[in-house]
Amino acid sequence: MFRRVLIALVAAGPAALPATALAYEIKPKTPETAFSKKARPDILGISADSSAAAARTILESSFKGRGKADIQEQKFGGSGLSYTAALVFTLASGPKQTGELLTSGFSSPASANLVYFIDRNLTFAQDDQPSQAAMVKQILDKYGVPTIVGNQHLYYFYRKGSIMSVGAKYKEAAALEAVDRPLDPKTALKLNDSNGRGSCVAVVKRSLEKEKNLAALLGEAKGANCDGALSVELTPGATPDRVGKAQFTLLDFKRMISAARIDADALEAEQDERNPLPRASAPKL
Repeated sequence: MFRRVLIALVAAGPAALPATALAYEIKPKTPETAFSKKARPDILGISADSSAAAARTILESSFKGRGKADIQEQKFGGSGLSYTAALVFTLASGPKQTGELLTSGFSSPASANLVYFIDRNLTFAQDDQPSQAAMVKQILDKYGVPTIVGNQHLYYFYRKGSIMSVGAKYKEAAALEAVDRPLDPKTALKLNDSNGRGSCVAVVKRSLEKEKNLAALLGEAKGANCDGALSVELTPGATPDRVGKAQFTLLDFKRMISAARIDADALEAEQDERNPLPRASAPKL
């Protein structure tokens, strides 16, 4: 819908644009990301490369003919420019139907309207609950060896474009054995900074409890001792060896910080253009 509106405005010519839109032109800048070409995880095909438009195309195709979509639009500054800030796709669960909830957040047009948060929740129908072993294998096949495993979670933390390692070697058998145990405290401590703060495990947990928008998540992003995180939680199902729920969460902390900086600069530039300083010079005395 946003694309159709934009095309219509361009076709109508400058006379059709509001005065505020003509006063300030947004020039998008690409924000930094926690991920690299070699380490770029995705959830349902949505990765750090994905714009809101690209993600919407993927999700509309994935959920076609089922569930419902919530396309959340916002306006940027005083420009009146509307953009997609969040996409929420929902498929209700039932006794014979696996439910799904996918939420994703995107930066403003100034920071290229790129994804910084993705969360996918699956609630498996009882007859469709996969084995824990099969899920762990699929996760490792797709994302590689995790940074740390435990408390029903497989955590992947990223720094400088690569998955962080804290010395543990979680190949398939080791990951399956560790997933139901508490996190190893000695290994977890290695994720803190030199002052003992910033563990990404804690940051991910707190982020999931907050509203999923850039302003709400920015403080956690700045305090994280990593650039990004992928968290996979496997909740036991009808029996301990089955998975009843699976939650996949991708957080790009580096993008949140970079996008917030770009947005603030763009808003300041827009304000300066709307309210320019007086140009009159002081008289000669």
